[in-house]
This record gives sequence, structure tokens and C-alpha cells, in this order.
Amino acid sequence: MIAEAFGAFTNAKRTTVRLLFPDATMGTVSLIPLRPGAETTQHGAAARSDRSPLAGSGSRRAADSERRDAAHNRELLLRCARELIEECGADGLTMATLAARAGVGKGTVFRRFGSRAGLMMSLLSDAEAQFQGRFMFGPPPLGPGAPPLERLIACGAERISWVLEFGELARAADASAYNRFDVPAAVLWRRHLELLLREAGVSADPWLMAGALSATLEPERILHSVRVHGVAPGRLVESWRELATRVMRGA
Repeated sequence: MIAEAFGAFTNAKRTTVRLLFPDATMGTVSLIPLRPGAETTQHGAAARSDRSPLAGSGSRRAADSERRDAAHNRELLLRCARELIEECGADGLTMATLAARAGVGKGTVFRRFGSRAGLMMSLLSDAEAQFQGRFMFGPPPLGPGAPPLERLIACGAERISWVLEFGELARAADASAYNRFDVPAAVLWRRHLELLLREAGVSADPWLMAGALSATLEPERILHSVRVHGVAPGRLVESWRELATRVMRGA
């Protein structure tokens, strides 16, 4: 039963990605930026499964121990990174301060995450995946089954709540990314908004309109409104509701 449910969920993800990206070549699907060093190809999986059965048990034990150590080090680094963010904010988290807190060399941190942007993406990974799951597969009005306007309003309200909880990390990841508009999570989010606009019959360049709507929900903008101007979260949600309604009903 569990295996069947997992298979159905995987097929649903692949179906959704095909709808969002019709020209994409389907392989291993990831809806968020992949962690540096992660296995991403079927060839990598095949290479692991094709190891000779005659390989010595000592080599296997050594490889297993190395993997456990790598997983332990990664969790240690992520835990220390979260502690540093709680103490001094995301801006105070650097590869050097993380290495010092974890008691490892700075090279170890770079080998594990690749860059500061990779570190931030790893910290955001679970939260971003959960958010994506809610608007792609969750119950309405955020998930499928509700009219496009209701879904758009719910998406904005949910994103505002998400930013208020994870905004410091998201802002730091945006600032660290080479091209933050083209990372998979950002592309998927804008594509989702675009599809809702098209479903509602918006014809005034839905792709550009989706980008404009997405810009109003950027973490730095929302955090600035709340922290500097004292805007209440409820006011942000009502403003988004008004904007979404005007855009769709003016279609």
C-alpha cells in the first residue's frame, strides 16, 4: 500500500511537471534547486547498482561509513547554520562563521554546499518543497479544485505567511544566487501564477503579468513593509486580494 501510494504521488508530480513544462525531457524530477553534490542522473543510480558483487565486504563497510560521516557532517553544518541565523540573522551567516561554529575547515563547508547560495537553498529546501506541495496537490482553495481567482488569492496569502516565517533565509538566498529568477523554485512559482491567469482568461501577456504579481510577494519587499513601515500581515493579504481580483476581473 505504501509503495503504491508513493508511486501514485511520483506519477502525479511527473504529470504536473509535464503540464507546466511540456517540452521538458522527463528524468529525475526536482522542483527545487538541487543540493550541490546530489545524485541527479539515472546513470549515477545505475553506477551504484552495477558494483561488482565480488567487491570486498571491507570496501563496502568503508563506503557505508563514509556516507554516514558525510550525512552526519551535513546535518551538523545545517544545525549550526540555523543556530547562527537565530543569533545574528541570515546576513551574519557566512561560510567562515559556519565552519568556525561547526569546528571544521572552510573547505569542508564549500565541498558540502558549493557556495553560500547553495547553503541557503539547502536550508530552504524542505520549506519550499512543502509550500510547492500545498499549491500543486493540496486541498482547495490553495490546491486544485477551486476557481482560479480563489486559488490566486489563496496562493498570495499562503506565500505571505511563508515569507514571514522563512523570509530571512529566502532573502539571503535571493541575494546569493547568481540568477535568482531562473532557479527552479522561482520558475515553478511564476509558471503556476501564469497558469492561473490563463485559466481565468487573462490575455494581457500572462507571462509578464505573472512576473509582476510575483514581484509583489518577494521576501525583501514583504519584510521591509512589515519591519520598516509596520504594515500588518492582514493588511498585506487584503492588498493582495484586491490586486488579484482587479487583475482577473479586468481580464
